[in-house]
Amino acid sequence: MIGSACRLWLFTAVLSVFSFAVDAAPQRVSLDYAYYNPLSLLLKEQGWLEEALADKGVEVRWVHTQGSNRALEFLRAGAIDFGSTAGSAALVGRANGLPIEAIYQYSQPEWTALVTTQDSTIRSVADLRGKRVAVTRGTDPHIFLLRALADAGLTERDIQTVLLQHADGYNALLRGQVDAWAGLDPHMARAELEADAVLFHRQPQLNTYGLLNVREAFAQQHPEIVRTVIAAYERARHYALDNPEALQQVLVEAARISPDVAKLQLERTDISQSDVHNTHRQLLRDTGEVLQSIGILRPRVDLESTITGLVPRDTQHAEGAQ
Repeated sequence: MIGSACRLWLFTAVLSVFSFAVDAAPQRVSLDYAYYNPLSLLLKEQGWLEEALADKGVEVRWVHTQGSNRALEFLRAGAIDFGSTAGSAALVGRANGLPIEAIYQYSQPEWTALVTTQDSTIRSVADLRGKRVAVTRGTDPHIFLLRALADAGLTERDIQTVLLQHADGYNALLRGQVDAWAGLDPHMARAELEADAVLFHRQPQLNTYGLLNVREAFAQQHPEIVRTVIAAYERARHYALDNPEALQQVLVEAARISPDVAKLQLERTDISQSDVHNTHRQLLRDTGEVLQSIGILRPRVDLESTITGLVPRDTQHAEGAQ
């Protein structure tokens, strides 16, 4: 009898500790900021998330990411809790076993195109055969390049892929070290305005949306923090819509680019919508089918379950967005 009472007490104590561990706020939350996610720059500068978490005693840590590939690497390593990626990159990450959820759409951009120099003989995707092309693997520009090649009857084996981070790809193009580049803003806008680079292949509809992802384990343990992050992002988005000059200025200062370059990037960055749950599923499905057809995703990947895992239909976090 005493033994049963002790076991019951021990079970209750363990359950209470577990519940506290799930519900208690973390000591620190880590987010990325990226030049391809202007809202993250505004949120970081204004300190609105720090303000929202102050009464919980939660420290906010910001980590710079250069591309979707880096954000996914940091999420996998647990170096950040929230990371900014393109939708296509998030889908590939989830399909490859990375337990993340897309909780917010921070932009619907045309942030990538295929770029070459003004004096180049390259005029179409078909002209890339045998050419050196700079690209950042695992990002929307990389997937955009692969889809463009497939549409032209080519594959990555038909070009000389030069793997570089986005800024390095921009520099390699200007120095003549590569013949073309799968570009990303703001570097792409800078190449256009400051070096007369040519965007020789553009398909805005193939640019997947910008998604804010959270580590699944973090979301399960700290759902209130997730809602707080979404609400802070919404505050930044509404502020940017009302004060576009403020968003441009923070991009200028953070990325160290000219106002004209920032203006061009933002002209092709739509932040009018943020609800990832209703708008993005079909685009992810279409993108996933293409990625399977060109071998980026394995045929055995169940797209529907992958998309449902990435963008849950009945997510409890959606209420954070206005």
